[in-house]
Amino acid sequence: MAYLESFFGVIGDLTWGWSLVPILVILGIFITALTGFVQFEYFGRMFRVLSPKSQTGDPNAISARAALLVSVGGRVGGGNIAGVAVAITLGGPGAVFWMWMIALLGMATSLVECSLAQIYKRRQPDGLFRGGPASAIIHGLGQEYRWLAVLYAVCLIAAFSIGFNAFQGNTVAGAAQDSLGIDRIWTAGLLTILAGFVVFGGIRRIALASDVVVPVMAVAYILMAIVIIVINIGSVPGVLLTIVSNAFGLEEAVGGGMGAAIMHGMRRGLFSNEAGLGSAPNVAATADVRHPISQGITQSFSVFIDTILICSCTAFIILLGDVYVPGQEEIDGVVLTQQSLVSHLGDWTQYFLTFIILLFAFSSIIYNYYLGENALAVFTDNPAALLVLRLLVMAIVFVGGVAPGATAVFFFSDPMMGILALVNLIAIMMLLPTCLRVLRDFRRQLKEGVQRPVFNPRDFPDLNIDHTAWVGAKPTETSGRVGSPGGAAEAV
Repeated sequence: MAYLESFFGVIGDLTWGWSLVPILVILGIFITALTGFVQFEYFGRMFRVLSPKSQTGDPNAISARAALLVSVGGRVGGGNIAGVAVAITLGGPGAVFWMWMIALLGMATSLVECSLAQIYKRRQPDGLFRGGPASAIIHGLGQEYRWLAVLYAVCLIAAFSIGFNAFQGNTVAGAAQDSLGIDRIWTAGLLTILAGFVVFGGIRRIALASDVVVPVMAVAYILMAIVIIVINIGSVPGVLLTIVSNAFGLEEAVGGGMGAAIMHGMRRGLFSNEAGLGSAPNVAATADVRHPISQGITQSFSVFIDTILICSCTAFIILLGDVYVPGQEEIDGVVLTQQSLVSHLGDWTQYFLTFIILLFAFSSIIYNYYLGENALAVFTDNPAALLVLRLLVMAIVFVGGVAPGATAVFFFSDPMMGILALVNLIAIMMLLPTCLRVLRDFRRQLKEGVQRPVFNPRDFPDLNIDHTAWVGAKPTETSGRVGSPGGAAEAV
């Protein structure tokens, strides 16, 4: 076991410690420049997905809004509460600024990787879509790269469906025990039953559950933060000044100064919004949309929600209070956020935070499960294998909740996530020219006055695209578009 831990420790150091963060940052800058700052160009269009018109005309399909909520539910987790607190503790208030910067770059990266997932998605016998980085590798790069897709799929199952789900169960059970005095076994059992009910319903039930859970948890947490900001409105300018000053080393709050702020802020941002890490595209591919770039824009919006909104809520809750002391590194992340809430609004908020953590963890568990289900399709479509995965996920959630020490067994999670992220980044870089072609098609249609562009795979005969996934696109004699969008009514 010690040998395995050492082995995976080296992998973790080579990915997260040396390569991933710089590569993600450089690639984010590169993509932002090549796409013409696409995340700012279409920022206004992102909000269209919240309109009732974003619902697909087919009640059995996964709409753009449903895919957004599932991905937000996966991106938003305990890290938005505990992770931000740790980043501030280790990197100072300036870490928040660099967290914002990495999110702005990540919005462009997410747009590209999720658009590629849409381009290479495949329609399934039940009428739904399946895709993601593995599909993009196989159909975009060719069968000779299938081994890369297999490596990606193995890492995705190991990191998300197994490892991270154990940690989610542990987080919820621990929070319930600490704040409510509920024994871990009861919390773990309830969470396992709820997760099982959803995952056995597949992506449709996951989307339905996310449609309820994600808006509740996000709105509740954001409203709580707004109340705290309003109460302390006079201190807000000072906090913003502190964040910027500390970010550029003008005001040192912790050892390491500006370097610590950059490192911890960027790492927290990347871990939280997962842009470029190859997880969200699996969900993005399920959406029934008119054009791949439409879903790319929508998924870019989910990065904004995760980091710019929800992570910032935690940051202001902490920095507007008097619990946080610069340079103090002994306090636990969840405890710091919890104590800061109590200092603002009273003891009842610790129970509120436990409820929010439960929702965050639940949405992450069902999201992590679907990533594993999608990855499993790379190897087999045997129903027995799918049943084993579902039962395994339920068992993992329960064990992680009941036995907190058991999570140490899943030390391989972060290193495996690092490998799959590198594989995804390789695929993004190799397929970026394809995405830029499709982006030009989207822009051209907008310039021609088409309010909601439609993707016609016949315009890209050299690409291995499933034409049945784009039934609304009809052949054209000119550069314009004709015909009905075929029921896909997303608003982006």
